[in-house]
Amino acid sequence: LQYGIVLDAGSSHTAMFVYKWPADKENDTGVVSEHSMCDVEGPGISSYSSNPLAAGTSLVHCLNQALRDVPKEKHAGTPLYLGATAGMRLLNIADPQVSDTVLRAVAATLKMYPFDFRGAKILSGEEEGVFGWVTANYLLENFIKRGWLGEWIQPQKKTLGAMDFGGASTQITFETRDTIENPRNEVMLKLYGQAYKVYTHSFLCYGRDQVLKRLLSKLLQAESYQETVPHPCWPMGYNRSLLLSSIYDSPCTEKERPSLALNTTVTLVGTGNGNLCALHVSKLFDFTNCSFSHCSFDGVFQPKVSGNFIAFSAFFYTVDFIQTVMGRPVHLPSDLKDAAETICATSWSELLQKAPKLQKRLPDYCAVSTFVYLLTTKGYSFNNHSFPNIAFQKKAAGTSIGWALGYMLNLTNMIPAEKPSSHKSMLYNYWVILILLFVVTTLTSLVTAICLLRHSKSSII
Repeated sequence: LQYGIVLDAGSSHTAMFVYKWPADKENDTGVVSEHSMCDVEGPGISSYSSNPLAAGTSLVHCLNQALRDVPKEKHAGTPLYLGATAGMRLLNIADPQVSDTVLRAVAATLKMYPFDFRGAKILSGEEEGVFGWVTANYLLENFIKRGWLGEWIQPQKKTLGAMDFGGASTQITFETRDTIENPRNEVMLKLYGQAYKVYTHSFLCYGRDQVLKRLLSKLLQAESYQETVPHPCWPMGYNRSLLLSSIYDSPCTEKERPSLALNTTVTLVGTGNGNLCALHVSKLFDFTNCSFSHCSFDGVFQPKVSGNFIAFSAFFYTVDFIQTVMGRPVHLPSDLKDAAETICATSWSELLQKAPKLQKRLPDYCAVSTFVYLLTTKGYSFNNHSFPNIAFQKKAAGTSIGWALGYMLNLTNMIPAEKPSSHKSMLYNYWVILILLFVVTTLTSLVTAICLLRHSKSSII
């Protein structure tokens, strides 16, 4: 086997993925799978802006695991990549010098390991969206697959759209035949000889953690930054005191930063009001301005959603919570809306009873479920007809869905632009000839046996 390692440095945490594939593989066999993974303890690397060296140190535990997971003789030939996403994009906006320092510190740690380190970089939102789309469709064999005779087949099925929901951004990517009115949203790909016109957009500040910060900012603003502020999205019986600095430490909220000292403390008290929660969450979107024929929100062009979609990352975790903890099905938009309202109306003590292990994230499921409902329906315009086409999944073919695999496939040129080489179809032709010979031989033997049997019977008579 050959191996590849990708570190997905997200805004809230970093995950390491070790991939494997047959060593004698040609570039177009399409059999890369996840060998192992490791969640880095602690926050994402962007959180180490005041102590960049610690960003590198935080990765050591998982890198040591990679030393064990990849056979020693393969270390030197194993490519190692780190891709940072929206958390580092935000840090780069806030202070490019600091983001460079963090990346350099991370790279210094990665260079200490015996792998073939090929760089640490910040991905653009569009790259994140497209590589997530490539990963999902690659794993589900929508580009190409091996036939049962060992030949390569291009399946006559459509590609899936991909929706990612991280800590600081959310992405939507899908193939479309419609005109993409904004060229910034259009990506043309050629994979295995097939051309794909793909729409993609990444919404910075619309990831889970940043949405929650922006929501807090809106609530404080609405209540004129009083000492105690009601929070309609938090459950009854839950309250917490926060420093203003924890809300306004992000480029996503700094424009709303009040003149108050950032070490001021405010207390938010949960009121569990689903309707009021939805009203405040909807204010995070701008549905009014659009200079194109159709927009999702914030003036961003989007063609009509079509075909099947796969929704992963926090989309999956949110819907999984609704289905497993709350025991509610999610088939239609109304199911998601009703489930969000039910979560909002559930008291803190009841929620704790249902899911004690999720205590840290429990207060926010009402807001996040409401946000996912508004994003998919009002934002992306999924309706009763198209919403059931969304599969909320964490993995496909035993491998985590996300941008990391698509990123590695791209950088190692494992998905060629051209069709797989012709000798494979020659192999297929040989198989067909052999099967035909086998069938002809079998039929000839049967006919001969029947003739001999008849002849022997007539001889006896």
